[in-house]
Amino acid sequence: IGVGLVGFGLFFLLFGMLLYFDSVLLAFGNILFLCGLVFIIGFRRTFTFFFQRPKLKGTSFFFGGLIVVLMRWPILGMLLEAYGFITLFRSFFPVAFGFLGSLANIPLLSQV
Repeated sequence: IGVGLVGFGLFFLLFGMLLYFDSVLLAFGNILFLCGLVFIIGFRRTFTFFFQRPKLKGTSFFFGGLIVVLMRWPILGMLLEAYGFITLFRSFFPVAFGFLGSLANIPLLSQV
């Protein structure tokens, strides 16, 4: 359920950006993304992830951007959210890029 919610959240975020920053789709995508994250790792871990001392700056920008999107200023809100997202998940990016680099070792994909 959590992966599906995160997937739909990312879909609505992308679709909201493609439709010239439609604030309703962006807000719905943000809410689905956060609910999916809670379903995947649990409420307590989500809370402790967002409210760690070193990550408070990223958390404030992310949730501030979410509130700005809900107030129907989608472009400014998405800029704030993007900065908060990059700040929050900075330590996860090398792991994700390492995983994507290892996909080149799969025999069928390496030929493509």
